Amino acid sequence: MTNKLFLKTPLAWRQLLKEKTRLAVAVAGIAFADMLIFIQMGFESALFDAAIQPHRNLSADLVLINPQFSTLFSVKSFPRQKLYQVLSYDGVESVNSVYIGTGQWRNPETRIDRAILVWGVDPNQPGLKFPEVQKNKDQLKALSHVMFDQAGRPEYGTVGDTFKKTGNFQTELNNKTVSVKGVFSNGASFAADGNVIASHSTFLNLFTNRNPEQIEVGLINVKPGTDIEKLKIQLQKGLNSDPKNPFVEVGTTEDFAQKEKTYWANGTGIGFIFGLGVGVGFIVGIVIVYQILYSDVSDHLPEYATLKAMGYTDNYLLTVLVQEALVLAILGYLPAFFLSFGLYQVTFAATMLPISMKVDRAVTVFILTVIMCSISGAIALRKLRAADPAEIF
Repeated sequence: MTNKLFLKTPLAWRQLLKEKTRLAVAVAGIAFADMLIFIQMGFESALFDAAIQPHRNLSADLVLINPQFSTLFSVKSFPRQKLYQVLSYDGVESVNSVYIGTGQWRNPETRIDRAILVWGVDPNQPGLKFPEVQKNKDQLKALSHVMFDQAGRPEYGTVGDTFKKTGNFQTELNNKTVSVKGVFSNGASFAADGNVIASHSTFLNLFTNRNPEQIEVGLINVKPGTDIEKLKIQLQKGLNSDPKNPFVEVGTTEDFAQKEKTYWANGTGIGFIFGLGVGVGFIVGIVIVYQILYSDVSDHLPEYATLKAMGYTDNYLLTVLVQEALVLAILGYLPAFFLSFGLYQVTFAATMLPISMKVDRAVTVFILTVIMCSISGAIALRKLRAADPAEIF
């Protein structure tokens, strides 16, 4: 099979090299199509990763949420009493609660307010994996002390730089003075352009209309050796056994993250838009490669007819086209890969989105490129089959 595909005489390669300008145009076209696919898939993955990054940074084995939860920017609450009931189950070691709300952060330089996601945590057990939060959790105990997400949008002000120089940064959040006593890195997402972490008491002081007994997320830590999946099923059934009481949903932090991702992928037009971009790039690639292969077959139709007259079969000529398609796929993919890798780095530096080249994406795009070129070759084969020696000579 290998000997048939890669013939001793590299006919396909020599045909491509004969028209160097046409080859360069083909490679550039395929590279453009691949870059379009890389960019669409990269942006989609980065935006989804940014949206679910806070969920994955929750320090818990299981989480408790309102069943109507769909996204952080419109999070639903449930009674704290439900979380306390969890302590009666075997295998549960401890529970913790988190408040989540959207506040208005004021840039002290421009005096412009901007929405920001506020997390209310227990300063003794913050329930967040950020190492900066664990290190500076005592700073959160004082009222109106907060920690700021230095990876958020620059429109919030030079918070990170000022804090590193002076050790303090004062501004207003929900029209109340707060002092930044630490920074951490999470980044902007669909739900918010930035994040602030505060203690429970500070959170309730900022959101005076909030009921302290209504929480957004319950954190559950289990004892070592506990079957988490079994406990999850028990909690889901036991906590919702009384239809008169509010229902809750039990899941892992990854389950929590996937609910957020599902909302943005299926509940909005974002998933469709990025998928459409990938589809357009794929179709553009097919058209470009087809035009190149079709032109090549048309220009060399007498030579192909001669080969058929000498006894070469259509399968042999198809092998030549497949070789040309594979060569074009590889030559077009390589520059697209490296250019996209560079664009990812530039995008990360400019936006702080968690965008990077992933192995599975690189492999997927390469497979799509091969399929794209193979389809083009199969379509161009129709012209090749029409090469009748009797008509040409």
